[in-house]
Amino acid sequence: MTTTQSLVESGSAARVPSRRATQPFRRRARRRLRRLPVWCAVGLLLVVVLYPLLWMILGSFKTPTEFFENPAWALPESLDFENYVTALTRGDVALNYRNSMLVTLPSVFLIIILGVAAGYALEIMIWKGRHNTLLFVLAGIMVPGQMILVPLFTMYFRAGLTDTLWPLVLTYTAMGLPLTTFLMAAYFRSMPREIFEAAAVDGSGPLRSFFLIGVPLMRNAMLTIGLIQFFSVFNDLLIALTFTTDPELATIQLGLLSLSDEYGSTQYGPLFAAISVNIVVLLVVFAFLNKKIMAGLAAGSLKG
Repeated sequence: MTTTQSLVESGSAARVPSRRATQPFRRRARRRLRRLPVWCAVGLLLVVVLYPLLWMILGSFKTPTEFFENPAWALPESLDFENYVTALTRGDVALNYRNSMLVTLPSVFLIIILGVAAGYALEIMIWKGRHNTLLFVLAGIMVPGQMILVPLFTMYFRAGLTDTLWPLVLTYTAMGLPLTTFLMAAYFRSMPREIFEAAAVDGSGPLRSFFLIGVPLMRNAMLTIGLIQFFSVFNDLLIALTFTTDPELATIQLGLLSLSDEYGSTQYGPLFAAISVNIVVLLVVFAFLNKKIMAGLAAGSLKG
């Protein structure tokens, strides 16, 4: 009996560690099974987002015959860059890119500079009527841009600014300022006021505090809002279509319309090539500055 009991006890003792060893594996398996629906949802979302982009890039290498004779999901028979050459020459994509940059960069610069200064004046500086002024600025967000296009066009025509890029720069700046001012005021509101009060005690004036304290603390916020405004201005079509009458001043969004002829037929290969160049450049910019954008978005949600 003693020998039998010892064998049974040794066998049970040997089974206990094996069960304990399998418990972490079972917990990991259950955890992965619980996460499986989330992974499936993320994978489906990636397919929905990335498949049209991949289809468009592959379509930019197709010939007109492939578009009309092969199925829509068929791969291109060869990687021919003729569509990109056509888009850059006949479609004037390079010229349109230059015009877009000449409009977008000054507009974003003015929006950021004026918006940061307005946010600083409305939240850090103390003066009578600043709260009512902020409400007045916020009212500009509620005005649809389509309502002011005709009066602006009349005003630009009388001022002799038509057939230039100035109407676009001025209009984009005016439309982007209300939202930028509101967001910058929110960022300044999240900063500790003791920083600016200590600077004022040390003899720093409002202008010096703005450039030496306010602007350095707002770098992430300025980058975030600047990129948002950059994408908004760069991708605009309505305002550019309203104020641009000279084909030499057309932006990239207007340039895409030139790939359709007067009878309504569309050259899908060059059109897809031009759109691919447009989107890929924006994706590269966003990928490099993604962390800065997230840091800037999170900074304004905290109260100092």
